[in-house]
Amino acid sequence: MRPTDFLPIFGWLKTYSRSDLQGDAFASAITAILLVPQGIAYALLAGIPPQLGLYASILPPMLYALFGTSRTLSVGPVSIAAVMIASALASPEISALHQPEQSAVMLAAETGMILLLMALLRMGSLVNFISHPVLTGFTSGASILIVFSQLPPLLGLAKFDCTWSLGCYADTVRTANPAAAATGFCALSLLILFGRPLTGLLKKTAMKPAWITAVSKCGPLLAVALGAAAVNRFDLHTDYRVATVGPIPAGLPALRFDMGDYAHWRLLLPYAVLIALVAYVESVAIAKAIANLKGEKIRPNQELFGLGAANIASALSGGMAVAGGFSRTMVNFSAGARTQLAMLAASGLVALALMFFSPYFAAIPKSVLAAIILVAITPLIRLKNIVDTWRYDASDGLAEGVTLLGVLVLGIEEGITLGIVLTLISYLRITSHPHIAVVGRIQGTEHFRNVKRHEVKTWRHLLLLRVDENLTFANVNYVEEFITDQLRRQPDIRHIVLIFASVSYIDSTALEVIEGLNDTLKNRNITLHLSEAKGPVLDKLQKTDFLGHLKPGKVFFRTQDAVNELA
Repeated sequence: MRPTDFLPIFGWLKTYSRSDLQGDAFASAITAILLVPQGIAYALLAGIPPQLGLYASILPPMLYALFGTSRTLSVGPVSIAAVMIASALASPEISALHQPEQSAVMLAAETGMILLLMALLRMGSLVNFISHPVLTGFTSGASILIVFSQLPPLLGLAKFDCTWSLGCYADTVRTANPAAAATGFCALSLLILFGRPLTGLLKKTAMKPAWITAVSKCGPLLAVALGAAAVNRFDLHTDYRVATVGPIPAGLPALRFDMGDYAHWRLLLPYAVLIALVAYVESVAIAKAIANLKGEKIRPNQELFGLGAANIASALSGGMAVAGGFSRTMVNFSAGARTQLAMLAASGLVALALMFFSPYFAAIPKSVLAAIILVAITPLIRLKNIVDTWRYDASDGLAEGVTLLGVLVLGIEEGITLGIVLTLISYLRITSHPHIAVVGRIQGTEHFRNVKRHEVKTWRHLLLLRVDENLTFANVNYVEEFITDQLRRQPDIRHIVLIFASVSYIDSTALEVIEGLNDTLKNRNITLHLSEAKGPVLDKLQKTDFLGHLKPGKVFFRTQDAVNELA
């Protein structure tokens, strides 16, 4: 193994240039502007002290920069992980421990260990088991929950218990705090203004795209700065009961970890598994999207290691679970980041902010942070995508819709689990009913096509069947039933040719069923043949007695050869 395989940072450092430094330096400042308010906001969203979000924005990105394969992925606190942490902490058995901070840190540790174990077992392909529709449905459902959860702090409502399902919002809305609501809506208006309106206006000027990104992404920092200034200037916290972040310990976090007890770890494990899966799938999806734009390559197993190391680092520094963030990654990329040096520098800026500016964070209104979360999370609600998916594939659309409803009605973990189960059931249903085509020859050619789609020539005594799926225990009985049904419709058939052009694998159960089918056909004076079988399939068949039992049936190189001899 080369050093760059385990530490990809050495790969891009060898070719690092001055132009790379300019892009990374600029992007690091812009990303740091997002990291500070988002780190505080997502920690509060998770129901834990705000410093846990800031701690998770320092060491974890540095570890990912060492081990991760994406050059621009921004790793840190993210909204989806935050709401999953909140769901775990709100569960009765964990909330009864009255240790939310320790539980959040332990979740980060367990998440990291699970990801590292997956890397050790080379389970990078596990990403394929959570389909895109399920992930989209989960993200939309979780985002809707986040929106509802942020309405109380945005409006200055009294805190009420939330079980992370729609039922927890059915109570009568309490009287809003006018000062907090005004602060929140001013921040919301400012953030919306800094979005498309300001971006569209700046695009009409001669300003460079990177500077447009820089200016438009300063909204969160400006909102928290103005909000904190308003609290201090007008005594909003003491005179008008506007909730604020409160004191945040100054300085860098100490590297330590409270092991806790075995029972505590066991209670958190199911939640950590789901957080690890979702964090990995979402991070790899974002990393691949950016890598495709830049012509780079992502190595899934190494991503597991990078994300695992980042979460372990977060736990050791007293932070929350982390993942790749879509909005920050796009900002990092748009601002001109070339390598992970941008995130290393951004982490350094967050560390400086925590060391020298933490007293100023105490006055940040929670209503402003709620506005930041709402603006960041709203684009992730993609209800129209369910309709589009349904039009293309009803089973995928159903899985996406059920996942969303499951998250809203049953809860975070139950919703995504339901979606994954539905996807697997749909996959099993499809694979157990493979596409089989009765084919004939297009006149004047040697091309064989489906009789239901093309004008083709067929033969009274010859049946050509193309099987478009590997043959396994799950679908071979369906193939047998299909052949039996065709013989019932065409009683004059004397030769059947199974076209195996799309078959790459036949398991032992399927082979046994085909052997039994061959014996049945012989008793009816019908001969079974194969054509266009692939080399690996023939290699396996030659290890058995099947080809001998097939006689007088033959294995034809081309389907046309079978027609020439049997028609």
